[in-house]
Amino acid sequence: MKREAARERFLLVSASTSGAPAATRVRVWRKLRSLGALYLHQSVCLLPDREPVRRQVQRLLASVRGDGGAARSLTVSMEDEAEYAGLVAEFNAERDAEYAEVVERVPEFLAELEKETARGRATYAEVEESEADLERFDKWLAKIAARDYFAAGGGDAARQAVRRCRAALAAFEDTAIAAQAGGPPATPPASAPLRAVD
Repeated sequence: MKREAARERFLLVSASTSGAPAATRVRVWRKLRSLGALYLHQSVCLLPDREPVRRQVQRLLASVRGDGGAARSLTVSMEDEAEYAGLVAEFNAERDAEYAEVVERVPEFLAELEKETARGRATYAEVEESEADLERFDKWLAKIAARDYFAAGGGDAARQAVRRCRAALAAFEDTAIAAQAGGPPATPPASAPLRAVD
């Protein structure tokens, strides 16, 4: 989704839930965070002016008004190149922090597989549990990627980390299948240390 040719415009979103039910405030906060909004001040944020984002923002603002709050969205351009680059860097810093959380959780997943293998507990139940954990990683990564508007650098490391989890789980599953069949258990390869960049 990265646009190289020209600087894109932004939606300046302001939403005040004063006078609206408390649930409205939570809904607005959750939705704007899920879209990857960059907050400038309380209740004022920026989002890239892209069609899918614009539609979601308009629906959200209509619901805020319907609940008795006040909401507005303006389209703004950044004429100053340095200001634009600074905003993009801020968006990317937020996504990089989210990608880093994914990478930080991966060693725990890998250690759990190694521990269960060492204890001789490579079983179907453990495979299923680990598959559910991997599915959560995939969904988490997909949510971050959906709001990664400017191709933050941390995405590659996070995707690589999740691929390592997938490979480790495949090896663990092979060990479980061999154990159930009564054959010699396959030995999964030792996990290589995580690297931020290949």
